Amino acid sequence: MSSEITNAPNFIRNQINEELETGRQSKVVTRFPPEPNGFLHVGHAKSICLNFGLAEQFNGDCHLRFDDTNPAKEEQQYVDSIKEDIHWLGFQWAGEVCYASDYFEQLYAWAQHLIREGKAYVDDLSPDEIREYRGTLTEPGRPSPYRERGVEENLELLEQMRAGNVAEGKKVLRAKIDMSSPNINLRDPILYRVRHAEHHQTGNTWKIYPSYDFTHGQSDAIEGITHSICTLEFEDHRPLYEWFLSHLPVPAKPRQIEFARLKLGYTLTSKRKLKLLVDENIVDGWDDPRMPTISGLRRRGYTPAAIRKFCEMIGVTRADSGVVDIAMLTHAIRSDLEDNAPRAMCVLDPIKVVLTNVAEGHQEVYEVPGHPAREDMGLRQVPFGRELYIDREDFMEDAPKKFFRLAPGKEVRLRNSYVIRCDEVIKGSSGEISELHCSVDFDTLGKNPEGRKVKGVIHWVSAEQALPIEVRLYDNLFTVEQPDRDKDADFFDHLNPESLVIVQGMAEPSLAKAQPESRYQFERLGYFCADRHACIDGKLVFNRTVGLRDSWAKIKKKG
Repeated sequence: MSSEITNAPNFIRNQINEELETGRQSKVVTRFPPEPNGFLHVGHAKSICLNFGLAEQFNGDCHLRFDDTNPAKEEQQYVDSIKEDIHWLGFQWAGEVCYASDYFEQLYAWAQHLIREGKAYVDDLSPDEIREYRGTLTEPGRPSPYRERGVEENLELLEQMRAGNVAEGKKVLRAKIDMSSPNINLRDPILYRVRHAEHHQTGNTWKIYPSYDFTHGQSDAIEGITHSICTLEFEDHRPLYEWFLSHLPVPAKPRQIEFARLKLGYTLTSKRKLKLLVDENIVDGWDDPRMPTISGLRRRGYTPAAIRKFCEMIGVTRADSGVVDIAMLTHAIRSDLEDNAPRAMCVLDPIKVVLTNVAEGHQEVYEVPGHPAREDMGLRQVPFGRELYIDREDFMEDAPKKFFRLAPGKEVRLRNSYVIRCDEVIKGSSGEISELHCSVDFDTLGKNPEGRKVKGVIHWVSAEQALPIEVRLYDNLFTVEQPDRDKDADFFDHLNPESLVIVQGMAEPSLAKAQPESRYQFERLGYFCADRHACIDGKLVFNRTVGLRDSWAKIKKKG
C-alpha cells in the first residue's frame, strides 16, 4: 500500500484488506459521486477522504463522477467548486472527470432492454396516484392499471417521452418488480421522468432523465467500480441496486457498502438547508467562513491536513454514533496551526499607552522568532517606541487581587520587551479611558526585575508602525448542537446573533506581507487567516479560525 494504515476505526478498510489478502479482489476502484447541486460540506469531506484514501492506500483508482440527473437543480459553478475542493484537499481522481450524463445513451438502451424483458413499463398515473398506489410501511402497494402494457406499446411511449412529445408529470417509466415487497424501494421504482430542462452538460438533447437509483449502480458498473461506498440512508436501496445489476447486461457488478454519515455539532450537513442560508442571505455565500462547506472552512483558515486528520480521527463505522463534538474539528486545526502558523502580535480593541520616560522619537527593534520551535521560519522585526497599543481587556481600573495584567500602580511585562508600570489613567469628557501613562523599567529587557515578581505578560504593538486591520471574529452559526433536530421547529430560530463580530484592530508591521490564505497565531488571541477575497489593494482582513483553548484535548486527556 502507498501509505500507512492507521489504527482509527475503519471497517471498510479492514474488509478490503482481507479481500486483497485472500485474492477475492486484485485491484480497488472506488468513486466519489457528488450531485452538482451545491457546494460540498464537511460530511462530503469524510466521503472524499474515505474513497480517495482507500484508493491511495491500496494502490487503486478513485473516479470523480458527477451524478447529474436533475438538471433543474444543477449548475456548472457547483461542478467547478467540487473539483477545486477535491484538489485543495490534496486528492487527484483517476483519468478524466466522469458524468452520469456520459452514460445517458447506454442507460436508455438498458431501459429498453428491461421493457423487452417484461421488467419495465410506462405508467400514466400522476405523481400523487403513484404515491397512493405504492402503499405504506404496513400496507402493500397496488399494481398500476398500466402495469401490463405490451412491450411494443411501452417502447413506443418511451420514444415519445424521449422526443419531447409528452408533458412533464404525464408519464414515467417504472421497473416491474414487486408491489407487495416489504421494501418500498422495490415497489416498481421510477426509472425515467419527463423533464423539459436544459442540462449543463447535454444541453437540450434529452427530454427525459433517469432516476438516481437507475443511474448510480449502472454507472458504477460501466466504470468498473469494485466498491460503491455510500452512507447508511442508502442501505434500503441496496436490494434495488443489486436488482438492476442482476437484470441488466452490465460489464461489472460492484458491491455497495454503507457507512454512518457525519453529524457534526452546531452545524447543518444538508445541502438543501445550506442553500436556504445562502438564498435567504443569512450568510455571505457558500464559502462564508461560518458555513460547514469545504470552501467555507478553507476561507476560515482550515488546512487540508487538518480536515483530513479530522476525518481520520472520527473513523468509519456502520453504527450511528451520534453527533460528533465540533471540538474534535477545532482540535485538528489547532494542532496543525500550533506547529505551522507563524506568530504575530495584534491588538483587537486598542487603548493607547504612552511611556512617559521614553524620549520622543526613541526607537528600538527586536528580532523575534517567527515561530518559537521553527528555525526555518526565521526572525521577524518588532519595533518599540514611546507610544504603544494594548488590548483594552488587558487593563482594569479596579482590578481584583488575582488580575495579573495592567492596573493602576501595577506592573506587567510587554511580550518580548520591558516591564512597565501604570502611573496614570487619562479619561475623556464622558468618563471613558482614552489612554494610559506608564513608565518603563529599562533594566528588565530579557531578564526579571530586581526584588519583585511580575506575573503578567501582555501583547502590544508600536503605535507609530502599527497596521490597521479588520478582524472578523467568527463563532458557531447556531446556538444549539442539533439545530434541525426538532422537525416541527424552524432551524433559523437557532441562529447565533454573535456568529460574526467585526472589529478594527492594530497589528505589528510584519503582517504587511501577509498573502491571502496565509495563517498566523495572533499571540494570546488565537489563530487567524488572511481572507482570500478581502485582502486586496493593501487592505488587511483576517478571519478568526479558532481560539487558543483546546477543550477537546482536555476532555480526551481526562478520559
